[in-house]
Amino acid sequence: MSVLSERLKELRLANQKKQDELAELLDLSYSAYKRYEYGEREPTASTIVRMARYFNVSSDYLLGLRDEP
Repeated sequence: MSVLSERLKELRLANQKKQDELAELLDLSYSAYKRYEYGEREPTASTIVRMARYFNVSSDYLLGLRDEP
């Protein structure tokens, strides 16, 4: 599991969202979001930015380049 996938799951659970709810909020298909969280697929840069904005963290945090959100 990648750092991105681990952090996505951690942030989703901290925000008390289900995968399908979060996918809808991020304007993603459920299957695409699920693959990001399971580390089966890498999101585009624009998707990472949307995720970071939604969770109010930096893109660097999501990618594992920083440990501070």
